Amino acid sequence: MAKQLMLLIAAVLAVAKGTTIVRQEPIQGPAFCHGLDCPRFTVVSKTKDYEERAYEASKWTSTLVTGTDYRSSVSEGFMKLFKYISGDNESQMKVAMTAPVITKVEPGQGPACASNFTVSFMVPFADQENPPKPSDPSVFLSELPALRAYTRSFDGFASFDDYVTAAHAMAAALSNRTGYTTEFYYTAGYDSPFKLLNRHNEVWFIEV
Repeated sequence: MAKQLMLLIAAVLAVAKGTTIVRQEPIQGPAFCHGLDCPRFTVVSKTKDYEERAYEASKWTSTLVTGTDYRSSVSEGFMKLFKYISGDNESQMKVAMTAPVITKVEPGQGPACASNFTVSFMVPFADQENPPKPSDPSVFLSELPALRAYTRSFDGFASFDDYVTAAHAMAAALSNRTGYTTEFYYTAGYDSPFKLLNRHNEVWFIEV
């Protein structure tokens, strides 16, 4: 028996001789994605004030809400997208939740003017090639091209003022750099509203 086992091992080694076996590790997101699919990126540079990231292209499900209040506008957009992933789409298919929930903020022209808030869920990796089409005409599929972004993170339950404070701090740290758009920015929230501790929020400036 032992001799047969040795012969089997020798045969396997003979077949494998000269063959390089490459082990492909599964791609895992950062810890603050909590095991959910989230956009893939590499860190280009990092300081105490911000992190510069290179993002891969990705598809998203989005909806545009125009309003004067960030919280109510994002809540309205979130519920439309939550209905979409719960099966309110042409395929009547449930779609896995991803992270983060991002909101593109395009400020209005003045203090009392409405702003545009585009709320988006990333399409899960398994559905990126063929995501189900939305049933709600106000929900649409969109794509973020490969891009670079400056990002700043903070914890806690984020209010709009918290995002604005983070954006101002990052803008001050980037004072010597002019290579990002000032026409809009993104907010990003990674956590369930029921999570109390170790929350993760971000603001993004997109490089041009």
